[in-house]
Amino acid sequence: MNQPTPQARVVPGKAKPRGRFPHITRAGDFLFVSGTSARRPDNSIAGAAADELGAVTLDIRAQTRAVIENIRDILRSEGADLSNLVEISSFLVNMNDFLGYNEIYGEYFDETGPTRTTVAVHQLPHPHLLIEMKAVAYSPNR
Repeated sequence: MNQPTPQARVVPGKAKPRGRFPHITRAGDFLFVSGTSARRPDNSIAGAAADELGAVTLDIRAQTRAVIENIRDILRSEGADLSNLVEISSFLVNMNDFLGYNEIYGEYFDETGPTRTTVAVHQLPHPHLLIEMKAVAYSPNR
């Protein structure tokens, strides 16, 4: 039996990837979401603000919420939703942010949700990014 060829695409209306890769790839009944951040389509970053003197404030809760909402939007482009997730990998620049990240994560998922791995990384592609997440969803191809 021939398996369908994986279909990869960039989702209109989302921040353009900062490299040559898709937001999402469908491989049969599975959806693979590339690393997703709190970056908006205009390249501003949710949860990052600078005052008039240039002092920067970064908010892990706002960024975590924005990342999960971005993943939701990307999944919806394929007719899926957060309830279809089976695995999430989270990358935090600072494990001191774990409490705030975990608090917001818990608003979306519980013990019946996707499996999860959280690791600390040295840095992400922009100094104002505190978190990035990638995900796998199961969504039967209709």
